[in-house]
Formats: sequence, structure tokens, C-alpha cells
Amino acid sequence: MFRLVRLLFKTALVFVGVSLLWVTAYRFVPVPFTFTMAGDALDGRGVTRDWVPLSDIDPDMARAVIAGEDARFCAHNGFDWRGIASAAASNARGDRRIRGGSTISQQTAKNVFLWQGGGYVRKALEAWFTLLIENLWGKRRIMEVYLNVAETGIGTYGVQAGAMRYFGHGADRLSPTEAARIAAVLPLPKKRAVNGVRGYVRRHGNTLARHVGVVRRAGLDACVRAGA
Repeated sequence: MFRLVRLLFKTALVFVGVSLLWVTAYRFVPVPFTFTMAGDALDGRGVTRDWVPLSDIDPDMARAVIAGEDARFCAHNGFDWRGIASAAASNARGDRRIRGGSTISQQTAKNVFLWQGGGYVRKALEAWFTLLIENLWGKRRIMEVYLNVAETGIGTYGVQAGAMRYFGHGADRLSPTEAARIAAVLPLPKKRAVNGVRGYVRRHGNTLARHVGVVRRAGLDACVRAGA
């Protein structure tokens, strides 16, 4: 029993040390690849991406994802407990649309360090990496990484690649409507098309486009603005 405890303790120490080094490295260098990208590559879909700094992404893109994914992004410490409670209540009522309650920080941790899908082990690891990036990266870096690794279409990763694919120009020139259309597909990028002319993406995108100005005026994006 003592040997088993000692082995588990050493394993835990190695995991903590490796994860700290991993997260610290990504504070300074672009994320080269993710497990989701590897899956697309193995499936023969190919991977299109183009890393750009947050300063080269139109501010309305961050505002659109805050409006659509995590309105309290700048206020919470990685976990939106009110959002989680609301999602749990909605799911318990049997609402047609299952809600997750994940924050942008949690989604970034999952996208960068883990695999897609559920399970208690993955959720526990997601919580651990969320705590690390919140404390070692800060909000501006989290948003920068999220906007560069989020899947914006089949085999397309990051808002720069998405902007070029759907609108023919870089992410630095996105209009509020274009940014909102990209944000609208993020929960299900393999099933929703940014350039669809009708349906959910168009309706939800138009709603998010109207909310972009609300996010700006209310200062909900203050933590990711230049100089923050």
C-alpha cells in the first residue's frame, strides 16, 4: 500500500510539473497543434489555420464571442457558477436545447490541452487546466488563444482562417455582422455554415451582431482591450 501511495504521489508530481511547463510555454508561443486538429488530419480533412495576435483581430470578434459564449468572461475566474447553475436547471426541466454552461476559459483549456467529448476524467482535467490558464495567462491571452484555435468550420481553425475562407479578407477587417456569423457557428462548427443564407446561423448571427455594441458600451470586453 505504501508503494502504491508513493507511486501515485510521484505520478501526480510529474503531471503537475509537466502541465505547468506546458501551460507556461503557451503563454509565450503560438499553440502549434491540438488533438482536434490531429483528428481532422487523420480523417483526411486537412487543417487550415493562420495564427495572428489579438491586436490583428478586429475587436468586434472578441465582443461577438463574449456576447454569444460567455457574457461574464471578464468578471469570473474561469468558471461562471451562475451560468452553470442556469444550465443545470434548464437541462433538468427537459428543455429541448441542452445547455453546457462552459466559459471561454474552459473551452480554451479543452481545445488546447485535451480532447473533445465528455467524461468525468476529461472534465476534471479541463477544470485543472482552466485554473492554470486563468492564473498563468490572464484574460487577454486566453481570448487570443481561443480565437486562434477554435474550430470555425470543417478543417478550419481560428478566426483568421475563417475570415479568409468565408469573407475573403483577414480577421482585422471583420464587420460586426461577419464576426457574429463566425461566433454563431462555434458551438457546432462541423454542422453549421458561416455563409448560410438562412436558418439558425443567420438568425443567431444577427442577434449577436446587435449585441456586439452592447458588449462594447457596457465594457464587458474591458479585460481583452489593448493595454488591459
